[in-house]
Amino acid sequence: MSTLTVELLLQAYKQGVFPMSGRKGEIDWYCPNPRAIIPIETYKPSKSLRNILNRGIFEVRIDTQFEEVMRQCALPRFKGDGCWISEEMITVYCELQNLGFAHSVEVYYNEQLAGGLYGVHVGGVFYGESMFTLVSNASKVAFHYLIEILRKEEFLLLDTQFINENVERYGAIEIPRKSFFQKLEKALQVSCEFKMI
Repeated sequence: MSTLTVELLLQAYKQGVFPMSGRKGEIDWYCPNPRAIIPIETYKPSKSLRNILNRGIFEVRIDTQFEEVMRQCALPRFKGDGCWISEEMITVYCELQNLGFAHSVEVYYNEQLAGGLYGVHVGGVFYGESMFTLVSNASKVAFHYLIEILRKEEFLLLDTQFINENVERYGAIEIPRKSFFQKLEKALQVSCEFKMI
């Protein structure tokens, strides 16, 4: 019997806890201290990204290929890499997406999926889970549009869980878990929609 359910996931996210799959497929739960977030209001696209956006070579959609985005994110980046996204997680997160609590931002190049990201949306919080890119700069475009959506709909918190070089390039910072919980409590009291701008 599955240990992961939609109800359990929502309860966990509301408490600032998120799952990752272990090597044997078991579900482990995390609430890191410190916690990585990206301040929504301070993000600025680089000059090179602005040039890419102005050229209009990519098309952006949301929630049209959620499962495929998850599956692309689940693929190992390098030989020998493990994977923290299990089949069980894909199944349950797709259920979550059908209920309107999980979303994907998809970037297309020549009508083909070129990159994207997915995450969980509860109240005024967006939990960024993972991103991928098949065409250079596609994931950067996806993140830019994510920020645009969060700003327009007045989200208060963008959680990125752990700090790493990838999220640092988007302005991620670490804050104490106590501070994260304070921001989370405030953001959960807000009702935000996630929709295309």
